[in-house]
Amino acid sequence: MASAEQLLKELIALPSVNPAFLPDNHPHGGEQRVADYLVDLATKAGLDVDKQEVVDDRSNVIVRLTPMGEIKRRIILAPHMDTVPVVDERQLTPDVKNGKLYGRGSCDTKGSVAVFLNAMIALASGERRPKSTEIVFAALVDEENAQGGSRVFAASSGPADLAIVGEPTRLKVVTAHKGDIWLSLQTTGKAAHGSRPELGRNAILEMAGVVEILENEYAKKLLDRKHELLRNPTINVGSIWGGVQPNIVPDLCDITADRRTLPGETTKGVIKELKDLFTAKKIRVTISEMKGLDSPPMETDPENELVKYLMKEARQSKPEGVDFFCDASILAQAGTPSVVFGPGDIAQAHTVDEWILVRQLTTAGSILKRFLDRQP
Repeated sequence: MASAEQLLKELIALPSVNPAFLPDNHPHGGEQRVADYLVDLATKAGLDVDKQEVVDDRSNVIVRLTPMGEIKRRIILAPHMDTVPVVDERQLTPDVKNGKLYGRGSCDTKGSVAVFLNAMIALASGERRPKSTEIVFAALVDEENAQGGSRVFAASSGPADLAIVGEPTRLKVVTAHKGDIWLSLQTTGKAAHGSRPELGRNAILEMAGVVEILENEYAKKLLDRKHELLRNPTINVGSIWGGVQPNIVPDLCDITADRRTLPGETTKGVIKELKDLFTAKKIRVTISEMKGLDSPPMETDPENELVKYLMKEARQSKPEGVDFFCDASILAQAGTPSVVFGPGDIAQAHTVDEWILVRQLTTAGSILKRFLDRQP
């Protein structure tokens, strides 16, 4: 059996960029190369393997280690296969320097893919096979865009006893993460000739006031909302456009904003509070949600028996939270208690020189193997 490091090197060399970020038929697009590789590897290890089509020939890879007897417990290992775009072809050539393995996806999350599948293969080839626990490795597509893979998997698989979602957490067991709402805001004005601006109403000027309120007054209010693991919710204005040319008073201006939410906050509630805020200030602005998909926060009870077992193997005394959104929320919404765990640091994700510490691959594998060995 190859090491997790060697497996990760093989995965890095197989581009699997989310097609949402690329032109049609781009040679780096799609998870199919990684999926085929994982299917071949798991099949050779004697594991039960299926492909679950999600969209446009993009498929989750589902690998099962069935127990010796009746299934009484199910544990899901769920990393994702897709990455953000490759900005330099050298990112597809794995390179180890000073204990760091460089390459696109090394950290987010091909490192977790390598560790999780390697642990399953080790368990399958060992002397002790679980008597009543089914282990399911689900390599998911589309996490970086719309979480299509986890949504299809969650809808079809039914709840399990625990899902361990692979993301770079520096080997910490994460029991809570923020939700994510993408907002579209629009102001309207009245077009006029640039030589007589007083005859029009400038939508960009109106939007400038909206941005000022969001990034200052509203952002400061959010600081007062606290969560033990997640701190406070946030708002970020990410894009703005409006107008046609310099000599026309603009009658439309649009912005997009990213609102990170805490447990208990909802899309409907966030939009209402913003509408109430701008109404009170007599600012006319249209606000809507632009994803069309629910991306809620996640919070799992750290006293859950299996969560406690995993934390014990990770030498962790208290739970952790992270600011980013991931597939864990989708699985949790479908009834599976979920945590986030994996090698790597989120600070390295999506960077030009993305890397992961080789020693964390080894440590993550040891933690996961010990945890799986404990299952009845």
